[in-house]
Amino acid sequence: MANRPSPSKPTPRDVRLYDGEADELLSTDMFPDRVSLLPGHKPDERVRIMWGQDLLRDLLDGRYRTVVCGVNDQDNTRGIIAQLVELLPTSQWSARGVTSFAKMFQESVGIHAAHDREPYILKIDLDSLLILGVLRPKGRDHFTLADLGRGFRTVTKMLKDRRERTPVATVSFLNAHANRLVGHGGRGEPSFESVLRTMYEAGFRGDVYPSPTMWRSGQIGVFPNYPFPEGVERMRDGSS
Repeated sequence: MANRPSPSKPTPRDVRLYDGEADELLSTDMFPDRVSLLPGHKPDERVRIMWGQDLLRDLLDGRYRTVVCGVNDQDNTRGIIAQLVELLPTSQWSARGVTSFAKMFQESVGIHAAHDREPYILKIDLDSLLILGVLRPKGRDHFTLADLGRGFRTVTKMLKDRRERTPVATVSFLNAHANRLVGHGGRGEPSFESVLRTMYEAGFRGDVYPSPTMWRSGQIGVFPNYPFPEGVERMRDGSS
């Protein structure tokens, strides 16, 4: 009996992504909001970067049990926390209630605690979702990377050995409307890499959602997780 020839392995040219002629029609040049995703390596521990995904939609769909975001004692109506407390059907909170809670907490710790422990983490339980709100230090309109590091060290402790609080996601804290993040010396925002490094070194191992404005970086290669491949550092050293 003659052996049947095995089908040849498809080459990249043979692989079609879409039905019909859509492969030719959906050229990336037609879309300003896009990223160029590069293959990442597989570190033992990593922070996943959720390029192209909608954090609010994923939270409302119940894909996470915990989310980390910023909160302040002045006005939270422009932050993602306001959308969550208004849209989740199990929520008994409002944006105004969150702000009142944050203000009451700030006033309490201002009397009984030392400011060197800031930022504090507020727990806001929406039943189906736990919000860990990184409370913006009193008297400031921004976070620093040092604030972020201290806050995420506390978040990591609150998540340790608490499987009921995972999976967990966080905002990137970049391009924020309500709780902006500034770099060293207060000169503009830090890089996304600096934010990822700060979270990772604090022990965070959840998912990070880039801000939508980062989707317009199609000319720059991005990776699906952090730490980045060692080749990035070698390339950087070689260009200096």
